[in-house]
Parts: sequence; structure tokens; C-alpha cells
Amino acid sequence: MRVLVTGATGFVGGRLVPALADAGHDVVAVVRDPDRYDPSNGVEVVAGDLLDDDLSLPSADAAYYLVHSMGSGGNFEERDRRCARNFAAAASDAGVERVVYLGGLGGDRDELSDHLRSRREVEHLLADGDYDLTVLRAAVIVGAGSASFSVVRQLVEHLPVMVTPRWVRTPCQPIAISDVVAYLTCVLAHPETAGETYEIGGPDVLTYEEMLRTTARVTGTTLHLLPVPVLSPRLSSYWLALVTDVPTSVARPLVEGLKNPVVCEDDRLRDLCDVTPTAFEDAVRAALAEDA
Repeated sequence: MRVLVTGATGFVGGRLVPALADAGHDVVAVVRDPDRYDPSNGVEVVAGDLLDDDLSLPSADAAYYLVHSMGSGGNFEERDRRCARNFAAAASDAGVERVVYLGGLGGDRDELSDHLRSRREVEHLLADGDYDLTVLRAAVIVGAGSASFSVVRQLVEHLPVMVTPRWVRTPCQPIAISDVVAYLTCVLAHPETAGETYEIGGPDVLTYEEMLRTTARVTGTTLHLLPVPVLSPRLSSYWLALVTDVPTSVARPLVEGLKNPVVCEDDRLRDLCDVTPTAFEDAVRAALAEDA
């Protein structure tokens, strides 16, 4: 199958491209600057900027949409909106039959953060294309290079004593990057997943406090958490900018999303794809080993 991957240079896309090639697909990586991308396994590379209103994509059987503008500064919602519309039009014109999108967990009835609301809006915009859309929704993805996991890791490393606001008790169902790639690869082999929306997560439902404590245990770090009632998500984002290297443009929408419980209510894809979920602690160990 000929498969396009947008966001091929990103945290998820960089792992998905070789996985698809290893599965026998003809992979086309769509990147803004082909000269800065080093393909492997015979991957074809084409230039494409999703912010270009005249975007053109090569023909393909399927495409993955893994683009997110959150790290590009303010007003990421408008950039995400524009990218999604341009992609939907270009993929439809190219005759793409299936699109797979990795979005974010969060109940439709919840008052979603700007970050999660933008992820959901992109989902709706992509659904307007002339193809079958498969949506996978995930919470925190654990792996080397994950912005959300980097926040957890650096907080543990830099702050042995940490004041913690109420959002550290929000439940979350993190998932290992290896499991995400397995699910993304799997749905392409199952035509019955076309037009469906699935939630994917690991086996552990944890609060952010439990994630911090587990990461501290794995790294051998002493961690003391002191709860306070007044540190809002917005104030927390400024605080994170001081103690981690995660840019404020990324930290703020991420932290503001911590008020939303992100737990799977649907595990249909786990049985279909025969994926054995990776425990959070094992995912942390794998991420640290890769980053060593």
C-alpha cells in the first residue's frame, strides 16, 4: 500500500515511518524541507507545507495526519485549523482513500482546554474530506522526545521538593510510544476501522501525582510533593517555563489541559490489534534508556 505520512519528522511520525516501511508499505514522507530529512528503508520524500493554501499531495492509498502547531508559538489553533483544511482538500484531490489521525483524549461533554479543543476541531475538519477517516485518541504519550513526558521527567529531575496544585490529582491513562505506533500501523491492515473513532491507552490509570512519583522511583530521585490549592494551570505554565526546557508556548496549553480527565472508555482496538499494553513504569524505563 502507498502511504503518505505528514509530520514525518515529529515525535510520533519519526517512529511510524520506519514501522510502516518494515510492514511492507511504500511510504512517502511529506516534509517542509526535504534537504533536512534523512530517509531510510527506501522511503520517498516529497516537499509539502500544510500551511500552503495551494498544497498538493501525491496520490496514495492512505495518509496519516500527525501535524500539530502547538510548538510554533501563539495562536496555534488557527494554524491547526488552516493545516487541517488544506490537507483535507489536497488529500481529497489526490484520491487518498483513507486517512488516519492521532488526536487527544477528552470527553465531548467536558469543558476542554484550548489544546484538546483544537485537537477535536482538527478531527471534525478532517472528517470533511472525500476519504474514510480513522481517528485514534490518546492521552500522554510516554517516550523520548514527548513534550508531555518531558514535563513529567524534568519536574522530577529538577524539583526534589515540589508544590503541587489540584490538577496533579486529575486521572490520566498514559500510553507508551511503542503501543501508539503499533495501533497506528495496525488500523491500516484492518479495513473495518475506516470511518471509526477509537481510544487508546496503556493498562494504568494514574493521577499526574502518581506519574511523578513513579518516574521519581525509576530514576532513583527523592521527591516530596506539597499540595497547594491556589496554583492555577495558567500560573503553573509560567512555573514550568522556569524549571524545564519545554517552551512556554508548549507548556501553557499542555498544563491547561491537565484539568481534563483523559481516560479511555473504549478498548475495542486493543482486541482487534492484539496489542499487549505497556505498563507506565516500563514505558518510563524505555524512554529513559532511549534518551541516555
